[in-house]
Amino acid sequence: MNQIGDTQILNQLWLTLFLLIPIVLISRTVVAGTRYSPILIIVIFGLTMGLILVKTGVATPGLTELPVVDLLSKVTITALIVSFFVGGQELKKLLSGNKAEIDDIVILSEEEVILGTKRTQLVFLIRAFFILLGIEGVRRIIIGYSPQDPLASFYPLIAYIGLVGAVILIDNKATIKNKRWYIYKGILEIAVILFVLIGSHYIAQCIRPLIALPQIFFAMILSSILGAIMSKWKFGPTIRALLFSGIPVVLAANFMVGGSRILDAFKISGMTPIMTYGLFGQLFWMFGGITLLILFGMANHVRNLAPGMAGSLSHSGLTGACTAGDLGSKAASRAPIMINVPFFGHVFVFSILAASAGRGSLLMPWAIMIASIGIILTVISLKTLRKAKGDESKEVKGLMQFSFGWQLTAVFLGFLILHFSGMSVGHAAMAQSSSISHFGLFAAIQGGMFGEQAAELISFIFAMPFLIHPLVFGMFGKAMENDGEMPKRTAYILGAIGLVGIVYSLVFA
Repeated sequence: MNQIGDTQILNQLWLTLFLLIPIVLISRTVVAGTRYSPILIIVIFGLTMGLILVKTGVATPGLTELPVVDLLSKVTITALIVSFFVGGQELKKLLSGNKAEIDDIVILSEEEVILGTKRTQLVFLIRAFFILLGIEGVRRIIIGYSPQDPLASFYPLIAYIGLVGAVILIDNKATIKNKRWYIYKGILEIAVILFVLIGSHYIAQCIRPLIALPQIFFAMILSSILGAIMSKWKFGPTIRALLFSGIPVVLAANFMVGGSRILDAFKISGMTPIMTYGLFGQLFWMFGGITLLILFGMANHVRNLAPGMAGSLSHSGLTGACTAGDLGSKAASRAPIMINVPFFGHVFVFSILAASAGRGSLLMPWAIMIASIGIILTVISLKTLRKAKGDESKEVKGLMQFSFGWQLTAVFLGFLILHFSGMSVGHAAMAQSSSISHFGLFAAIQGGMFGEQAAELISFIFAMPFLIHPLVFGMFGKAMENDGEMPKRTAYILGAIGLVGIVYSLVFA
């Protein structure tokens, strides 16, 4: 009987594949033929799937019956390492003045096998699933896992199946210059990601007695340095797959887990203000920032707005849309730079928040000081952008300043607002993470930085503001259809609605 029971892990693997991949595919189908990003649809289908699984009795809140889905919801750092690596490359090229070389190692197949998804894109999507599984399986074998982990005895099998799938899934219809070297590139990229994951874990453990910085901070540092060193590296299949669909797959898994907790979450005392703030905060911090860029930075174009807001908010959905190429080639090339820049300031963000979590309340003097620095940097960035007048180097410089400044402003001004409303630091962390879709803070909370309850609830709390994403991505889609220009008046109105909603959520909710 045990042998029969143990074989259920294979069913789990294939069931997870057939649950997650269609969510991404149907999202791409819905937006096919438009300039909108599929990520705005992933949240709806992901939350709905999680809720249906619970309502039909197939699973319980948290999807404990589907441990592989839960596993994939916790590999956020793996999906982001590639973005950090590319950001390191782009920063090195920017600082050295070297122009990007033409990437002709592979020419993707243009055959559309599913409406909205080409053949090579489908292979990238399925490959990303196996890459994430295989890397996480190897990571847990090396670092260790809890004896209570339902997958404890299966990680060697998960690692094997994941890595084999990651290596062999190459689109035979794509034109590849050197197929053997292309496959070797993919294997080497997997090894580098594992090095960053394991190295960042042990660095975080070693430095914890001095300062409790989360693993994602060190993963960013290591991958960015490697990207700068390997600035001429042409992407193999692993990086290409994770850039295209790594974040969408992880988000789909998180939304499924979050959807399964919808009914329970509303029963927990104190959740209403958190979720209301998250929903309206998404409008305020996103469109408030866009308003500043348009009004004072004179930077109303998707090439500026998309990477600028993706970096300044460390916004998971917008990051995924940019790196997948949904918002144009300029946004795709600039986004990794803007994502990396604010993370250099995360030594302040995470150290102050870690200390605040330890004492149970926000470190007010530090939070006020960092928020003030953020406001000053934001003002400087807007002056830089105003003077750019279309000059690419000046635009990138201004966006880097804005990404850093608005990040510090959004995070710490948000925490200050929530502190004065009387919200506990743990609840404030969930609310602020969800209000700006901040993947770094999300990963830290998921890792237990603010306690066990926050770690369990964050998937749902983080997912709820994504219901605003039809507006967010709808606006960016409208801009793409309007030669890159965002509708100004609508952006201003949405930002104002967000501000009014925040006041309501903290005073009356």
